[in-house]
Amino acid sequence: MTPPRRSPAAARILRQLIQDERLRPGDLLFQGETGGILAGSVIRRAWRGARKAVLPPHVFESPTGRRVYDNRHTRLTKWLNDGIPPAQVAEWAGNSVAVLLATYARCGDGQLPDLKRRLEAAGDLPEAPGAG
Repeated sequence: MTPPRRSPAAARILRQLIQDERLRPGDLLFQGETGGILAGSVIRRAWRGARKAVLPPHVFESPTGRRVYDNRHTRLTKWLNDGIPPAQVAEWAGNSVAVLLATYARCGDGQLPDLKRRLEAAGDLPEAPGAG
């Protein structure tokens, strides 16, 4: 299974930038002043500025996407809540299933009614305690 499609326009822009800069595997797309990895403070300032430039004030002030990592967390949570098997989500995320489940085990929101219906339809739902 392949990951869900990303923005074709964004992919084209990044591929063109990589080609223009003649980057090879392992090269940094965005480098610090000395050619190394960008400082976290630089990334945070750029992220905050970009969010402020494009988001309405109430969204900018909310915790949604406040950190760059929040986008990854939100996407993985959504995939799990949409019922995509954890093994597949772990592969797309570049994690082991154990790491994924240790981090996102409580993210399954709203799936229980559907799972109960599926178990009942298959006749596999255990009796409630004291029933019988």
